[in-house]
Amino acid sequence: MNRITSLFGIELPIIQGGMAWCSGWRLVSAVSNCGGLGLLSAGSMTPDLLREHIRKCKAATDKPFGVNVPLMNPAAADYMNIIAEEGVKIVFTSAGSPKKWTGWLHERGILVAHVVSSSKFAAKCEEAGVDAVVAEGTEAGGHNGREETTTLCLIPAVRRATTLPLIAAGGIATGEAMLAVEALGAEAVQIGTRFALTEESSAHEDFKKLCLSLEEGDTLLTLKKLSPTRLIKNALRTEIEEAEDKGATKEDLLTLLGAGRARRGMLEGDLEQGELEIGQITGLLKGYPIQTVREVFDDIISGYKQTKVRLLG
Repeated sequence: MNRITSLFGIELPIIQGGMAWCSGWRLVSAVSNCGGLGLLSAGSMTPDLLREHIRKCKAATDKPFGVNVPLMNPAAADYMNIIAEEGVKIVFTSAGSPKKWTGWLHERGILVAHVVSSSKFAAKCEEAGVDAVVAEGTEAGGHNGREETTTLCLIPAVRRATTLPLIAAGGIATGEAMLAVEALGAEAVQIGTRFALTEESSAHEDFKKLCLSLEEGDTLLTLKKLSPTRLIKNALRTEIEEAEDKGATKEDLLTLLGAGRARRGMLEGDLEQGELEIGQITGLLKGYPIQTVREVFDDIISGYKQTKVRLLG
């Protein structure tokens, strides 16, 4: 037991990232049933769909689970009201100021963790009164911090900047990596990519298979004028890079992207014109099969224990 497992009432310090188009009730309940903390992704759901997934998750597990809410989403207030109405007790916030909702959530008995990409923002989390902080390095998939600080540099910097319970994220997919960030001061890990590619993930099978075939270096942080996003190379990313090389403005990029590109790529399986968001760690997973959540947990815990014995005796 540590501060994170005690705080959230979970058995293992493993949290599944709330990933758009991947983190539905099947994945979340499977992670929670394995002793970790599953997080629904509100950002890729309508408010009504979020309510449906919360109820299905409650039916599938009696263990704690939470919801990830990107605060810049126009429906954030609707998500928060549904979370409170449905009795969810854990919220992970991101993409916005933690001050906006932390007090409101605490008044309703809801724990709050906030995702940051710098030690400066981690300190602001402590000022805002959040219960835990997730420090996410630039290796992570999807939307990323502008600082581009790696997890190896970020975790000790955040640990020095705040006394809050600390969760490490970005480039973590194995038990060895879990032990490494623990040595740097983290008390838990948040894992996205590895869980996005499981059987229970709602991502399209073609997307999962593509990710498990990638080489080191096949993802790239792009769209830096909008919101830095780690993408797999495909026809869309090539169009984006060419536009950026020609000096495309934010408005140009928004027009090029249009609407629904992430859904098109990750949920519907359009591997050329969809936005394919995944973490840098995919290169390490090349050749892995699509595993169940249980198999992933077994592998991570086994690797963690074996590495700890090898290093510490």
